Amino acid sequence: MADYRSLHDWNLSPQQAIHLQQQLREQVSIRPLTEQLKTIAGADISFNKYSPLMYAAIVVLELPNLTIVEEATAVSETTFPYVPGLLSFREVPALLEAWKKLTTEPDAVMLDGQGIAHPRRMGIAAHFGLCVDRPTLGCAKSVLAGKYQEPLAQRGAWAPMVHRDEVVGAALRTKTNVGTVFVSPGHRLDLAAAIDITLQCGAGYRIPEPTRRAHNLANVLRRASIAENISAVVKETLNNSIPGIYRDEKKKI
Repeated sequence: MADYRSLHDWNLSPQQAIHLQQQLREQVSIRPLTEQLKTIAGADISFNKYSPLMYAAIVVLELPNLTIVEEATAVSETTFPYVPGLLSFREVPALLEAWKKLTTEPDAVMLDGQGIAHPRRMGIAAHFGLCVDRPTLGCAKSVLAGKYQEPLAQRGAWAPMVHRDEVVGAALRTKTNVGTVFVSPGHRLDLAAAIDITLQCGAGYRIPEPTRRAHNLANVLRRASIAENISAVVKETLNNSIPGIYRDEKKKI
C-alpha cells in the first residue's frame, strides 16, 4: 500500500480552506530534482457537475517507455463546494483513496491541474505533493494564475507564466502547432524539471501520457458506475412490476 500523510481535517468551510492553504504553502519545497525517475503516476478526477461523487484514477507508468505498471481507482463522496482555487479540497481525498490502493509507490506524480501557478501557490499538485511526500507537478489545460506570451509553434517551446512578479509556471508546447499546456511545479521539484518531465511523457498528444491515461480511466470508471446504477434501477423497477423476474435468473418471459 502506498503511504501518505494525514495533514489536516478535510471537513472545512471555504474560508477555513483558504486559511489552511496560506499555512501549507510554507511547507512546499520548490527545488531542483536530483533523483532519477523510473516511474511516474498520472492522477485525475472525473465527476458529474451536480453530483457529490468523485471518480479518482491513478495510472503508474514506467519511464522512459511509458508502459503501464499499475492502475488504481476510487469513488468517494465530497461535501465541499465547487470553488475555483480550492479544488484540491474536493479532489484530493478521492485521489488519496486511490493512492493507498497502489502496490507501487511512483517516483513522481503528475496531476491534471495547477502546482504553484495558483493565487496562493497551493494548487492541487502542491497539496497532493505534501500529502504523499513525492515530487509532483501540475499540467493544466487552462490558466488559473499568471500571464504569458504565446511561445513558438514547435514542440518544446515554452514561455514563463508570471504572477505578481514571480515565475510560477510555463506555457509549454507539447505538440507542434497545437495549443499549449500549463505546467508548474507542485512539490520537491522546480520548473525546469516539470518542463522536462512533461516533454519526456509525450506520446504524440497535447496532453502528456500520465494525465491523459488517468483522465481516460477516471471517465471509464464514472461511466461504468452510472451504467451500473441505471441497471440497478431498471432491475428494481421491473422486479416490482413483474415479481420474481430477477429473483430467478432461469425464468423466461
